Amino acid sequence: MVVSQRHIAGALSGILLAILLGALDATIVVPALPVMAVDFKGLEHLSWVVVAYLLTATALTPIYGKLSDIYGRGRLLQIAIALFVLASVFCALAQTLPQLVAARALQGAGGGGLFVMAQAMIADFISARERGRFQVYTATMWALASIAGPPVGGWFVDHLSWRWVFWINLPLGFIAFVLCRRAAARLHVEHHKTSIDYAGALLLAAAVTGLLLVLTWGGITYPWISPMIVGTLAASTAIFAVFIALERRIAEPLLPARIYANGVIAVTSAIGFLTSVLMVGSIVMFPVFFELVMGFNAGNAGILLVPLQSGVTVTSYAAGIFMRRTGRYKLIPPVALTAAVAGSLLLATIGATTNPIVTMLYSAVLGLGIGASFPVVTIAAQNAADQRDLGVATSMVTFSRQLGGAFGAAMFWSIILGVMSGDLHGSGMEAARKALLSGGRAALEQLPASGRDAIIDALVHGFHAAFVAAAAISLLAIAFSLMLKEEPLSAVPRGHVAPVQRLDA
Repeated sequence: MVVSQRHIAGALSGILLAILLGALDATIVVPALPVMAVDFKGLEHLSWVVVAYLLTATALTPIYGKLSDIYGRGRLLQIAIALFVLASVFCALAQTLPQLVAARALQGAGGGGLFVMAQAMIADFISARERGRFQVYTATMWALASIAGPPVGGWFVDHLSWRWVFWINLPLGFIAFVLCRRAAARLHVEHHKTSIDYAGALLLAAAVTGLLLVLTWGGITYPWISPMIVGTLAASTAIFAVFIALERRIAEPLLPARIYANGVIAVTSAIGFLTSVLMVGSIVMFPVFFELVMGFNAGNAGILLVPLQSGVTVTSYAAGIFMRRTGRYKLIPPVALTAAVAGSLLLATIGATTNPIVTMLYSAVLGLGIGASFPVVTIAAQNAADQRDLGVATSMVTFSRQLGGAFGAAMFWSIILGVMSGDLHGSGMEAARKALLSGGRAALEQLPASGRDAIIDALVHGFHAAFVAAAAISLLAIAFSLMLKEEPLSAVPRGHVAPVQRLDA
């Protein structure tokens, strides 16, 4: 039975609030990152507050896709929300950096299901072409999170505590959970019994963790050719080889070969990975630049982050409208990513004395370049997948994006610290560098003017190198987007809408 638009809108409200919950967490935490790290005297480990979340989210995303094909998207979305909210409590109560990182890892276990289940539920009863119209609603959620999240997060840090960026998830999560029960009740999708590749998930998580440790430690904690780095890289490579061998032998692998044999899904996964490297890497870099290099407090840093986030939202919305009106998507990523190249190169010229408005404009250009690809990779992959693989295909693209985010957070922060350490090596500034990494801007202000200038110059040099790397990654993403095959967007929904009277989840 086909329900009215009013009932579809009611069902979507829970899904959209779940998206808002995850989107707000991604933005409200950003200006608080340096303060969290300084509170626990571990600024050099700042990226792990982000990486821990993305690592578990990445490992569990394919599991969510598989489980949703057995038990239904609605139930899995409710479980994800409950786990996300519970972990938020642990994050708010953390007393040490290891505790916070562990709590963020648990939060990622819930967060990994928020977006993939929400997107898959929408795909079940909205056609691929019409999904562009529903980008209006999802883009609105991201717009709210992008505009309100960083300033609110900064305000919490300046006037209450960074812990409030996690407490805010409790009321939002409760409402989202209740509404998602109603959303699940309106949707009936044919489910397929299948086995779950838990061993594959553990092996993949172990391999990715090793690679992230190499990126984080290399050139900073240990020399690149040290036994620790070489051994960790060798172990990760071996684990990944075992993972590949396992995936080829079992009946229901975590990453089915038939999924990546689909050229559209393979290419969109690559684009999603690279654009998320840019997005999350920038999110980690900007608050540090604003607070340590430019000297802004967390509240002002949050405001300065709005153009980047808003740029992503604007072009994501525009891409959705374009796909709905034309049924086409191939030209969107290469055109938009040209702006990402330009924005990255412009940001590679900023310094401590750059006008903040100029920095905001440059970051907006980067955001505009990144955002248009996000709806394209999800909708194109869902459109190319068979109905039986809809949940898995959605999770594969989300998996690639989250994996890219984890690599972006680790890689860019590693570049910044590595370049800074190289510039200061042999200058007698090692104690000052350690003071900065444990005490943040307050420790920097206590240094003599010459020492402070040397530290800031080294930091700026590190940021320049990171943004040049971002430009190179943007060019690589353009190369992949040119390989994307365009398939007409389907005008037929992938699932079936259940009678309105059914209200149980």
